[in-house]
Amino acid sequence: MNRQERKNMIDFIERMRGIDKHSLLYMTDADIEHIYHTAYTKFIELAE
Repeated sequence: MNRQERKNMIDFIERMRGIDKHSLLYMTDADIEHIYHTAYTKFIELAE
């Protein structure tokens, strides 16, 4: 994942899940992707 993708994912997670940005900065790319996909899936379900 490139830096911009990671930044976008962190911003989305921050807004949707309310997780502190500083705690996300120390997570691995795999952790960020997992949290992002979980939050995005719930977001899509709610939107339908």
